[in-house]
Amino acid sequence: MNDEIDASEVAQRLAEVRERIERACEKAGRSAQSVRLLAVAKGHPHTAIRAAYAAGQREFGENYMQELAAKSSQLEDLADIRWRFIGHLQQNKAKEAARIGCAVDALDSVRVAQTLGHRAQVLGRRLDVMIQVNVAGEPQKAGCALEELPGLVETVRSTPALNLQGLMVIPPAVDDAELNRPWFRTLRQLATRYALGELSMGMSDDVEVAVEEGTTMVRVGTAIFGERRYA
Repeated sequence: MNDEIDASEVAQRLAEVRERIERACEKAGRSAQSVRLLAVAKGHPHTAIRAAYAAGQREFGENYMQELAAKSSQLEDLADIRWRFIGHLQQNKAKEAARIGCAVDALDSVRVAQTLGHRAQVLGRRLDVMIQVNVAGEPQKAGCALEELPGLVETVRSTPALNLQGLMVIPPAVDDAELNRPWFRTLRQLATRYALGELSMGMSDDVEVAVEEGTTMVRVGTAIFGERRYA
């Protein structure tokens, strides 16, 4: 990672993304406060997060537990920062997630949910979680299969140390954001079926469509921090 960060550029990009969300909400007849922005800092140094924090951002997402652990330690002076783990959570990483106390947005199996719940309970924590649903049935992609969702919802809801907030989706990669609309709509319908209030859907390229389809949280990385800076 490259630690050279232009804080003013991050602040400007962040403002532009917020404006996009506000315009999309206005077009959809929604309150701008109904959609939260999750700034995804995967592949960017902790100084980039600090720049976004200085510009008013508070919720940050990470895809890799090792990266999240390092950054949460480096930024522990930011008392009101909120972390969400949005990558595939392996069972052996559940203990670290519980230790950090981050929300986990991509639960996709009963086994991992049970392990995470146990680890959180041991530490006296209650973690916010979301279930990632593989709505398109892509074999190469993580996420709970549609037929497995009822059992996973039941498991999470019966685990005292976990608080089920809603559902998350990563739709197929497409060139036209409109092609994601059916997947977003499917997720919204599933959330309604299970009386879940949060929907994490929409990224840098399809924020507007996601807002129109009811998202409550958009995950934006590149449009805020620029291209990832892995060496």
